[in-house]
Amino acid sequence: MLNLVLFGPPGAGKGTQSEKLINKYQLVHISTGDLFRAHIKNQTALGQKVSQLIADGELVPDQITIDMLEEEIDKNPNAKGFVFDGFPRTIPQAIELDKFLASKGSSIAGVIALDVDKDELVKRVALRQKETGRLDDQAEKSQKRIDEYFNKIILVLPYYDEQQKLTKINGIGEIEEIFTNLCTVIDSY
Repeated sequence: MLNLVLFGPPGAGKGTQSEKLINKYQLVHISTGDLFRAHIKNQTALGQKVSQLIADGELVPDQITIDMLEEEIDKNPNAKGFVFDGFPRTIPQAIELDKFLASKGSSIAGVIALDVDKDELVKRVALRQKETGRLDDQAEKSQKRIDEYFNKIILVLPYYDEQQKLTKINGIGEIEEIFTNLCTVIDSY
């Protein structure tokens, strides 16, 4: 099973590249952000719990995120693998993901971090907000999410680096060029 973590700040291109990876490698995309938005849209109990947190640009507590993620993995028992987008965000989440996958006889094959500077991220998120109207992409909230990534979430990378599973890819450039670089890394697993 090919399980990948696509890592990067808001606006790094994780969603765009995930779609391309899904098509090429026939993987299931799991984006915690997309799952949260679906739960909010459908007004589930979970959606009501996380709605205000996301609207404020806050992180959802680990256990809620982990429970939701495990539920999504269990819905896809015949998957060839998963692309985890936006998860894990903390070392405890990374540890729980490893434990859960091990219980399924699987593991993370690799973690690919899309490296994009803050100025470029701000431009990309502003453009995405204009195109999609996503509430979490509004200037103040998106800046808070970008800062959260660089101050806290990025601290997960050494966990995977110690396991020799981390590769950094330049996330600035043409979409196809970045995708080619991602595939080169993935094909080496």
